[in-house]
Amino acid sequence: MTQRPSWQEPPTLAGQSAKGLTLGGVLLMVLVPLWIVVLTSLSTKGAINRAGGLVIWPDGITFEAYEEMLTDSTVRTALLVSFGITIVGTAISMVVSILCAYGLSRSDSFGHRFILVLLIITMFVSGGLIPTFLVVTGLGGYGQWWALILPGAVSVFNILILRSFYSSTAAELIDAARIDGGSEWRILWSIVLPTSRAVTAVISLFYAVGYWNSFFNVMLYMPTESEKWPLQYVLLTYVNRGVGMPGSVNAGFGMEHAQTAPLSLQMAVVVLTLVPLVIVYPFVQKHFRTGVLTGAIKG
Repeated sequence: MTQRPSWQEPPTLAGQSAKGLTLGGVLLMVLVPLWIVVLTSLSTKGAINRAGGLVIWPDGITFEAYEEMLTDSTVRTALLVSFGITIVGTAISMVVSILCAYGLSRSDSFGHRFILVLLIITMFVSGGLIPTFLVVTGLGGYGQWWALILPGAVSVFNILILRSFYSSTAAELIDAARIDGGSEWRILWSIVLPTSRAVTAVISLFYAVGYWNSFFNVMLYMPTESEKWPLQYVLLTYVNRGVGMPGSVNAGFGMEHAQTAPLSLQMAVVVLTLVPLVIVYPFVQKHFRTGVLTGAIKG
């Protein structure tokens, strides 16, 4: 047990109680909505009717909503599309961001200051939505999957974080590699990346979460092609707008003859979108302090 500094006052009962109540309140604010969503997705139509909507206490558990959702071709296709966009988009974003950040981190690279200033300007000044739409559609992106990836493939903020880490890589290691005849590619692959695993993991998570949760580009570039929709846009359409899943026995949320409670299906879709992030986050969480805060301090 670590000893408290001599200048620090001993904790009081009121202070400890206030901390405990505050942390408990924050924890409840996170867990209670999650509990309600999961429980509602597992509730029968009768339980939801008796509760008048969202279910707070178990009253008849069933997996019918998940069975119907996972057997529905629209949801299965949307899930595959989301995974594909997330994996391919994250890979493209990381490759471009790593190469750009490494080039900007080398003080002897050609024009690195000018390029850095241009990138920073784009953080505050952008062409706007209409010019972006015109460019993407002019390049034939309307109705194409690449339009969901490339327009937002690079984040200048993430590049700056990576550059900060790469700039702090020990110069002695890089000089030794150059003396041994190592090329810039070799230095990046064998020295810089292995010493920056924490920030690489964190930035990869940032990009992956962004692609997984994105739906706005779908509204712009493929609003009518439901077979190409990712899961998040399915969630928007079937939950927010109350539209039924095409081909589903529950087609038309809110219909009285639906076999499964519409609200249960809606909450099941919400849970499905959360599961991948809940699974991945614990493996990356340990890198957050090292991956982001250290980079911000070293600048």
